[in-house]
Amino acid sequence: MTKQRCQWVTDDPVYITYHDHEWGVPQYDAQKLFEMLCLEGAQAGLSWITILKRRENYCQAFDDFDPLKISKYSNQKIEALLQDKGIIRNRRKINAFIKNAQSFLQVEQELGDFSSYIWSFVGGEQIVNHWETHEQVPAYTTESEQMSKDLKRRGFQFVGPTICYAFMQATGMVNDHTKDCFLSIAR
Repeated sequence: MTKQRCQWVTDDPVYITYHDHEWGVPQYDAQKLFEMLCLEGAQAGLSWITILKRRENYCQAFDDFDPLKISKYSNQKIEALLQDKGIIRNRRKINAFIKNAQSFLQVEQELGDFSSYIWSFVGGEQIVNHWETHEQVPAYTTESEQMSKDLKRRGFQFVGPTICYAFMQATGMVNDHTKDCFLSIAR
């Protein structure tokens, strides 16, 4: 018997694995949260599957999303990244990764923990929605607007309210599995 999944999931194994094992699962590891924030920003103007299929390349190209290493990237490193066919070669997005790494480190220095900071936008607890259909799922919420505003204030880039909401879904801050999905109750 085939499992019923959220409507946005295609039959692509990469999408299925992501949906079944990651999307909507609470993530508290600060470096993994940083990775997802960067990847969601990289997705701007593209489809999520485009980024997911390049995720391993991104991990290699960006030192497994080590914020300290990324924050110190030189112009030479940026030029090398612009030649890397395994990632989206967009200078603004590459520069945003570097700026976001610097901002991430500033948050850690100022507040002690990026994970606690980012989870504060949902009061430290996962928001579980009970949508009947995919069409009911919003593109952004009050929480994602607040997150976006504060991240931008702290210097983060490619963090609009829609990107922040996708990030919240990806990291399990929000569980938006629709009622017909086999994961809607399990999480």
